Amino acid sequence: MLELAGLPADCAKRRATGGCDVCQARPFSVCASVPDADLARLDGLAETVALEPDQALFRQDDPVTHIFNVTSGSLRLSRLLPDGRRQIAGFLFAGDFIGLSDEARHAFAAEALEPSTLCRFRQGDYRALMREVRDLETALLQRAGRELSAARDQALRLGRKSALERLASFLIDLPGIDPLRPATPDVIRLPMTRGEIADYLGLTIETVSRSLTKLKQLGLVRQLSLNLLKVERHDALRDLAEGLG
Repeated sequence: MLELAGLPADCAKRRATGGCDVCQARPFSVCASVPDADLARLDGLAETVALEPDQALFRQDDPVTHIFNVTSGSLRLSRLLPDGRRQIAGFLFAGDFIGLSDEARHAFAAEALEPSTLCRFRQGDYRALMREVRDLETALLQRAGRELSAARDQALRLGRKSALERLASFLIDLPGIDPLRPATPDVIRLPMTRGEIADYLGLTIETVSRSLTKLKQLGLVRQLSLNLLKVERHDALRDLAEGLG
């Protein structure tokens, strides 16, 4: 079950002292398109959701009733296939929106990878605001276009690239999608497990582990900790991701 929770003191203070206008995720979200004059209306529609690791925001086939904006942490979107296997469709970070589909039920489950917070909006209320604030509607359409482009890139990655190229592409792309926690130069933070990477790339966990070992042997990356990698040869890693290595 989803837990609507009071946030830690600093987040509670954010809501009490201004809400949306001081939200750290706002610059990376479509909420940045909302004029200052309308921020109080947006904030008045929001409820704050706190998730612990592996806690579900919603499950596959749940009714779509709300729209969510990730404000901290990260989540995975996954779907169980008829044969019981799991396919991860993507990872979400601060500024990402969930639940904007016109479908009546969620095609995927959304679960936290780590402690995470989100703003929750009733779908009808949020869509009414969209109709009034055209800049918000435009921003959402632009984001949808970027998500479609990312989905096409993922289809190419799964259909044409080798396992090593898939992993290299994933590592190249990942640092740019967690705006609240930008990595130091050439350091990649991995909030997801090897198994989750495998389910995203359409590989087995053994293949991901072997591919990561190969990247280390080639001197392209170095393991700093379980969840941190350092890229030693960025150009070579990018060439490999593009099939030029």
